Amino acid sequence: MSLAELGTVARWRYALKPASWPKLLVPALLGQVLGMLAAGRVSWPALVLGTVFTLLIGTFIVLINDWGDREVDAIKRRMFPDGCSPKTIPDGILPARALLLVGGLAGLGSVLVAYLLGAWIDRPWLGWIGVTCVLTFVAYSLPPVALNYRGGGEALEALGVGLLLPLFHSHAQAGVFWAPEWWVLVGFIALALASALASGLSDEVSDRAGGKRTLATAAGNAVTRRATETLVLLGAACWLLAGLWMPAIALWAMVPAVLALLGCFAGMLRISPRAVTGAFPAQGEYKQWLHRAIWSAALLLATGLALAGIGAEP
Repeated sequence: MSLAELGTVARWRYALKPASWPKLLVPALLGQVLGMLAAGRVSWPALVLGTVFTLLIGTFIVLINDWGDREVDAIKRRMFPDGCSPKTIPDGILPARALLLVGGLAGLGSVLVAYLLGAWIDRPWLGWIGVTCVLTFVAYSLPPVALNYRGGGEALEALGVGLLLPLFHSHAQAGVFWAPEWWVLVGFIALALASALASGLSDEVSDRAGGKRTLATAAGNAVTRRATETLVLLGAACWLLAGLWMPAIALWAMVPAVLALLGCFAGMLRISPRAVTGAFPAQGEYKQWLHRAIWSAALLLATGLALAGIGAEP
């Protein structure tokens, strides 16, 4: 049975790509923990409605990105019918109009939730941060900007996932725009950029054919892998420096996260020589190690910072 022949729920589940959701849920959790540390308490409305915001904006991003990429996805399916997974629109899993409608409604819903939460907990800037998050991903996927096609899409993704999304959650918890603990986001931005660059590896040939400009299409597979690996090391270094230089950040809370990051990085390096252009299984394994590195390390970081904050309470 083809995916297009499955039931409606199964087709929407496929379109929403649940395996990719930690890409947003992990930075959201990290932002919540950073905000809790800055505030010295937990805001349950910020935690609950912040999660709703993340789910809505995640739905918006996934569906609108598929809608914006429908032509280049069709090119990839024609070029590599057996080398890549089915695509939601080209393979008839769901119609383009449905993705645009549901994705647009989810984006609007995320903005409404941001303003509702801001009014509830007296965070007048929270709605504007939510709008900025949505507009960042609009600029990523949709014309007339569509930086994902013009070059710069990876940097915009790193800004949205690595900074703006954690900032939304930390501001929701604390009501401030900066606290010393937030220096850890510098390293996380580097990791978010590494993830954005690596996502272009498996699409290098089809993106080039479709006129999409990424580091992989401009500089090639090898350069993209080297840049990805360098950014992972940079992220680890930034976290260590934050623990060494910032008294508000306990070094012992950073060490497990850095060790997890470097352990998965070793797995990336083992696969890297085989993750060349067109080697889709190896590229998939390479990205699995990268995502495992980022998500496990960020979760350990959030846990360590939370424990350090509890231990510091009088």
